[in-house]
Amino acid sequence: MRVVIAEDNVLLATGLELLLNSVGFDIAAIAGDATGFLTAVRDHRPDVTIVDVRLPPSFRDEGIRAALQARREHPGLPVLVLSQYVEQQYAAELLSTTGGGVGYLLKDRVSRVDEFVDALRRVAAGGTAMDTEVIAQLLANRGHPIAVLTPREREVLALMAQGHDNNTIADRLFITDNAVHKHIGNIFNKLGLAATDSGHRRVLAVLTYLNGAGQIGGD
Repeated sequence: MRVVIAEDNVLLATGLELLLNSVGFDIAAIAGDATGFLTAVRDHRPDVTIVDVRLPPSFRDEGIRAALQARREHPGLPVLVLSQYVEQQYAAELLSTTGGGVGYLLKDRVSRVDEFVDALRRVAAGGTAMDTEVIAQLLANRGHPIAVLTPREREVLALMAQGHDNNTIADRLFITDNAVHKHIGNIFNKLGLAATDSGHRRVLAVLTYLNGAGQIGGD
């Protein structure tokens, strides 16, 4: 599985390369800036990309804007944003792009290597991997009606957004599969979304709606 990395921190980039090589990934290229990243994507057509938000020269939002451009040029290109920052405007736009294969993890909150690798594989397969803190900031900033959800429904939604299936959600929350199905149905109903069992697609649909629709009631 070919990977292109956009990361200007040499130590972190080298560490990612060594780590991913050890678990079977093929690092096609490492770019230190947005231009190099876009060139590498065009040249190598990777199976998944890892992108930092802030890259040279201004260290503001070059990375995530490059990720959006890469997705426009190569629809469905899997992108895992790995950053210290939540860039809310572009993060919401990235999550709203079609085709799945989107993740956003915070560097300081990645505590286990196996979980990071699992998240990368999930994104490469067209799934979703979201840090709950990213979701919280996006929702809080937009003032969406998440307050209508019960505390348990919010927990279920957070785990859905991380890409977990119903069985895993049930195990983590110590509830039954039937309870998970009920909570998910309630979430979709309260947010004005049609319920679906399509796994990662349902997660992307929820995130797309919450980050792009602007109001409850459906598209």
